[in-house]
Amino acid sequence: MRISVVGLGKLGSPLLAVLASKEHQVIGVDLNLEFVNKLNSGLAPVQEPHLQELLTAHRSNISATQDYAEAILHTEVSFVIVPTPSEKDGLFSNRYILQAIEQMGAGFREKKGYHLVVITSTVTPGSTGGEIKNALEIASQKKVGIDIGLCYSPEFIALGTVIRNMLYPDMVLIGESDEQSGDILEEIYLSVCENNPPIRRMNWMNAEIAKIAINTFITTKISFANMLSDICQRLQGADVDIVTEALGLDTRIGSKYIKAAVGFGGPCFPRDNLALAALGNKIGAHTSLASATQQTNQYQNDRLLDLIKTYDKSKKVGILGLSYKPGTYVTEESQGIHLANHLVEQGFAVSVYDPVALSEAKKTLNKEVHIASSVLECLEVSTTLIIMIPWPEFTQTITPTILQSLGSKKVIVDCWRVLSKAAFMEVCDLIHLGCGNSCTFQDSLTTL
Repeated sequence: MRISVVGLGKLGSPLLAVLASKEHQVIGVDLNLEFVNKLNSGLAPVQEPHLQELLTAHRSNISATQDYAEAILHTEVSFVIVPTPSEKDGLFSNRYILQAIEQMGAGFREKKGYHLVVITSTVTPGSTGGEIKNALEIASQKKVGIDIGLCYSPEFIALGTVIRNMLYPDMVLIGESDEQSGDILEEIYLSVCENNPPIRRMNWMNAEIAKIAINTFITTKISFANMLSDICQRLQGADVDIVTEALGLDTRIGSKYIKAAVGFGGPCFPRDNLALAALGNKIGAHTSLASATQQTNQYQNDRLLDLIKTYDKSKKVGILGLSYKPGTYVTEESQGIHLANHLVEQGFAVSVYDPVALSEAKKTLNKEVHIASSVLECLEVSTTLIIMIPWPEFTQTITPTILQSLGSKKVIVDCWRVLSKAAFMEVCDLIHLGCGNSCTFQDSLTTL
């Protein structure tokens, strides 16, 4: 099938590559000339594991252009996967989707025959059947559901594993304007997915709600685990990993995302959570659970800050990990950056290091933050070290031998509990976040 992908960013380029790998002829469309030129040269416009491999292997199936109309005229299906930034009220803006549809209009008007438009970007419920449908009908001068198809079909992916997530999704959601459009899109997914996932077809509204509801539920699980971590930290002998492992064995709960560490970040989780709360406020629904999840998440750095103040008297703190998770350079809503900036405001000398995210992090880091060139440098200039993200490089570099060679005893706050207590207890003050044996037992508990 001939398919166009409108938007060649973090998700669009991987989607294009995955479709091309399944022998679809794919045209990428973007106003960013650099992205277009890179794809036409066989190069990945963005960093994502396995993206370059797919582009190289299936280059004959790929082209790119800035001409929206040309792409429409030479394809039967268009995936629109452009940014939908959050507005001040927490809801998503559709302005880039509407601009893309307007740009595509000339191609729709000139083209004969049915064309399917698939909105893949995350949108506020009510968008697809509202201003997006209206914009498409005006731009195309055709009737949605009769002359032109419109589906809402969001991706459920994580940066760093986008390619795999697209090939092996847990499920596929299709919000469809009509049966023909749903049939076409289902056929595409069946040709792409390698695990025969369940496909659920529904109306636009249900698909839109399901998208942000899934991400909000995941953030609730993360915040619940972090709440347990705070409790365990205050009780002698408690270990949050043991507690959450037991929770995960209950099939009603499941083990995914029941992992206590730092707060969640990234381009999706925080904003989807806020969007669901904002939607509830707008329509008069009670969404306090989503709001409480966000508050719990924001508390995690306050909790770390209190811990640092308790153990560090010299105010020299090193932070390892500035991406929002391992496996990606993306720093949107990075808890490491938030903590670094907050510590600087509190008068701390802060050094930071990340294996891949330093250039991105510099855009939002306080200018007073020292950028270390290595894990070792960050460790050397700090009296307290915070492991914010469990990059493999950190555990490979931080060894008992290295710590012993530094002379002065360091405090290491291990948010993910990746360093062994037994191996490190003699060479540093190792604090496992969420473990009661790493903080003072509260005598006040005896009064409960």
